[in-house]
Amino acid sequence: MGLIDRATVDRIYAAADIVEIIGDYVTLKRKGVNYQACCPFHNEKTPSFVVSPSKGVFKCFGCGKAGNAVTFVMEHEGISYPEALKAMAKRYGIEVQERELTEEDIRRNDNRESMFALNGWAYDYFADYLRKSSEGQSVGMSYFRQKRGFTEATIQKFGLGYCSAKGDAMTSAALAAGYKEEFLLSTGLSIRRERDGQLFDRFHDRVIFPVHNISGRIVAFGGRILGTNKNVGKYQNSPESEIYSKKRELYGLYFAKKAIQQQDYAIMVEGYTDVISMHQAGVENVVSSSGTSLTTDQIRLLNRFTKNITVIYDGDSAGIHASIRGIDMILAEGMNVRVVLLPEPEDPDSFARAHTAAEVQEYIKANEVDFITFKAQLLMKDAQNDPIKRAALIGDMVQSIVQIPDSIQRSVYVKECARLMDIDERVLVEEVARKRVVRRAVAARLPDFIRRQQMRQRARAGRRAGAAGRFHERASRPGSATQELEKNC
Repeated sequence: MGLIDRATVDRIYAAADIVEIIGDYVTLKRKGVNYQACCPFHNEKTPSFVVSPSKGVFKCFGCGKAGNAVTFVMEHEGISYPEALKAMAKRYGIEVQERELTEEDIRRNDNRESMFALNGWAYDYFADYLRKSSEGQSVGMSYFRQKRGFTEATIQKFGLGYCSAKGDAMTSAALAAGYKEEFLLSTGLSIRRERDGQLFDRFHDRVIFPVHNISGRIVAFGGRILGTNKNVGKYQNSPESEIYSKKRELYGLYFAKKAIQQQDYAIMVEGYTDVISMHQAGVENVVSSSGTSLTTDQIRLLNRFTKNITVIYDGDSAGIHASIRGIDMILAEGMNVRVVLLPEPEDPDSFARAHTAAEVQEYIKANEVDFITFKAQLLMKDAQNDPIKRAALIGDMVQSIVQIPDSIQRSVYVKECARLMDIDERVLVEEVARKRVVRRAVAARLPDFIRRQQMRQRARAGRRAGAAGRFHERASRPGSATQELEKNC
């Protein structure tokens, strides 16, 4: 039997919901932050089998069996490790190409570990430079302390740091510590300058926000410039790499997952400082998509810990309309979404710094509304008495209801939409049913469409390669324009 490469294994582990998987075999009952059941591996009357969603592990305190989601499937089904991985990959729609690991695969896996090691070193370097250098103290620490109001405990908890304004200080230190150029480039910590080929620091003269994956490893960094130079972006982030895919990471989830599980809901905000200030205020069930559009992978990651999401928008945010799409994506994953608008001109960062944890939680509970009410409140301002705009608004609300997989929830929201918009409920029922039929038909045709597109792309690539080959053949003939040009250079 072949082997599965490390990147695919990591995706399987990231997707696996241990409660969902083990719940297929035994009846789990929540007890505090964990779940309990009678052990499936030995006979018992009193439950001693415990599953921890936040840690992704199980343990039976009766027979001693313990492990993760993959080892549970192995034990229960009596199958091998690769077979268990493939079964879970199939469950979560992850493609697995089973094959023997080549030397290239082994090298790639080694490179991933080298990138993690370098990021770990950089994490310590940036944090030390913030605390121990005069530049870090005067620039970085003053920003975190005076401008943002972060305490020393908060700065340490999130591993905040600073990268020197000297263009290559971090790069030089990394090379001196024995780290290779190729990994400085592949992690994105360094960039090669075009004019002279020298390496310089991607995050120079920026405060640093490390990005942890769900298990706590450093996969990326975000850097914020403190000056007013309009020629550079305020934020600079690590590029996509073998160890980092921004669509699969949620900033703060590593620190928030326990609180999310305990409170059974997650708060979604926009940026790094929003998360950090909320945590410092004592509201720890908070995560962020780090300024990017919310993705299905991020939602599914959060779904491992709760079915309930509350999205907080700035009171004066101009991007609310654009971000509504994320609400439909949350609904499509079978999750419950509520929305809170902060009073102008507050954002989660400033609001958290001005209020206690109890006050923040009270405001959320008092002002959160379901997505139907939120859309009605937000879009009715534009529609007013215009029947065309009002019809478009109803269509937008119906489109959200269509995303909900649970029929009972759909029915409840149809009733609420009919009440809010003063429209015949039967009309909405028919429209929702029609759109769901169309949606299923499109989904059924999608794999064939994708396959046809891929075939067209391969055919175009083949034609381009053929044309390039014919050009090269003509250009290589004696007396050709290309040869004449080469002679003159």
